[in-house]
Amino acid sequence: MKQLLAALLLAASSLQAQDTSWQIVPGRITSPWSEQVRPDSVLPEYPRPQFVRDNWKNLNGLWNYAITSRKESKPGSYQGKILVPFAIESALSGVGKTVGKNNLLWYQNTFILPSSMKGKKILLHFGAVDWHAEVYINGKLAGGHKGGFDPFSFDITTYLANGKKKEQEIVVRVWDPTDEGTQPRGKQVRKPEGIWYTPVTGIWQTVWLEAVPPTYIVEARQTPDIDKRTITVATTVQGPMENDKVKISAWDGENMVSEEVVEPGATAVLKINEPKLWSPAQPFLYDLKMEIIRKEKVVDEVKSYFAMRKTSIGKDDQGVLRMLLNNEFVFQYGPLDQGWWPDGLYTAPTDEALRFDVEKTKEMGFNMIRKHIKVEPARWYHHCDKLGLLVWQDMPSGDLGNHWEPRPGIVGRGTEQNRNKESERSYREEWNAIIDALYNVPSIVVWVPFNEAWGQFKTAEITEWTMQKDPSRLVNSASGGNFVQTGHIIDLHNYPDPAMPDPAIYGSKQAIVLGEYGGLGLPVDGHVWQQKDNWGYQSFKTPEELFKRYEGMIGKMEELIKIGLSAAVYTQTTDVEVETNGLMTYDRKVIKNPVEKFKAVHEQLYDPSLVTIVP
Repeated sequence: MKQLLAALLLAASSLQAQDTSWQIVPGRITSPWSEQVRPDSVLPEYPRPQFVRDNWKNLNGLWNYAITSRKESKPGSYQGKILVPFAIESALSGVGKTVGKNNLLWYQNTFILPSSMKGKKILLHFGAVDWHAEVYINGKLAGGHKGGFDPFSFDITTYLANGKKKEQEIVVRVWDPTDEGTQPRGKQVRKPEGIWYTPVTGIWQTVWLEAVPPTYIVEARQTPDIDKRTITVATTVQGPMENDKVKISAWDGENMVSEEVVEPGATAVLKINEPKLWSPAQPFLYDLKMEIIRKEKVVDEVKSYFAMRKTSIGKDDQGVLRMLLNNEFVFQYGPLDQGWWPDGLYTAPTDEALRFDVEKTKEMGFNMIRKHIKVEPARWYHHCDKLGLLVWQDMPSGDLGNHWEPRPGIVGRGTEQNRNKESERSYREEWNAIIDALYNVPSIVVWVPFNEAWGQFKTAEITEWTMQKDPSRLVNSASGGNFVQTGHIIDLHNYPDPAMPDPAIYGSKQAIVLGEYGGLGLPVDGHVWQQKDNWGYQSFKTPEELFKRYEGMIGKMEELIKIGLSAAVYTQTTDVEVETNGLMTYDRKVIKNPVEKFKAVHEQLYDPSLVTIVP
């Protein structure tokens, strides 16, 4: 008993010592979940819900960090602790420093491989690191990656120390030029102002280890077809042996719906009879199991899920093209969602916080979210899949040249940018990686390669490439940007009132959407990023005044739907830094009007009698 008590006291003192080495950077507003962040349990959830294995280890927590000149090959010493995976500029990192293009950010940590992982291949995964990362294991370079918004991994098995040495060292070297480089970087700038925000440097999503057998499933590509009633699954297998098979099965709860056994590298086509279709009204998900079978034994197993849903375009009885979901017209309406946090910047404090924005969006009666100039962790899309929110996924902008500033009225027309080879390569490589990473997400129904001519180049070529890369989704070539007659959608931005491109001119060629409008501002004392110089496209002093204006806009929207509008995006889910045009404050502590009021006015937008689709 004494030994147990001593052990408990030792554990408690150790935890206390760990906690005292980290604290949130003071002086900034914080979300309610920041109080729940503990260095010994940071974002502990499995980070990849559509590709699940049981044998894994989370490496989030306190790491050593250093900032050095780019001229230095390694830090002479580390300068303190940083809480991974929060970017170094964030309050939750415990650091709150900027890095800049002339410096490097270094991370260092050690880990002990669990006994369950011994004798297996060890994969090291990063959800996202902004921007150029090099990873060293026990002093040896394991690999490098360029791209701030896509996941990557390395097989580190051969770099791990054997024998008596149990601790393994990991060092990550990061360089990020923010807005002084040509890479995709979203809305990050060195000097935040207006619609441009604080830089995000380094690790900003979960870091984790995964143990796999010598023969394992590397990835899977899932494509539903509701018309043929099938789900096609193409797997990539590492190290297959002769006579190995891949068994893929679809499940509705405990009931197996379909099963196919194929050769490694072959594509399985599973028949889904009487499919339950996924929609915002009924977001049904099937489970998916993928197994490598060798001599009737399971060598590797991965769990996933999928949905039977279709996104397409078709004409109404007036000859106007409309966006369709499962071959029916569903008006798509949702907020512009930028996914920024006052305490974590790109990174939500907890998974509950990550889910909160999606839940409130649903409760307000929206059925769609435009994920704006950012890519989220896989779990965010999982919440959209589960709750039933359609997602338009933007490509994060980069190499903008002169910044486009928001202004009242129609925005976005200009000349295309002439990018250099490195700039073009960065864009193409990352957009390709983002689509690959998110291909299986059921809730994503639209890809958006460009926004408001920010770095827009070779629009027709990029749009056509995106359509060929993923024929199963719609492509909105340039949201509010330089319009081209390529892609499925033509997208106007108009502030503050709703408007649309002329259906007589565009309606027979592309589906018509309003990609941004609104931006009604309401600063709430005690819940703003800074005390002055906050703004909205049109500002109000009370929630009641704001809602009356908003309700009037919804009334106008109904008339636009009748003559050709397929979707609209309201700016925005939350305030972001000095922007106070959110439905919620930046800290998520105040919802500016009751969710029930929003839901009540939104219901009229989904009236099926507004539009008739020609079969």
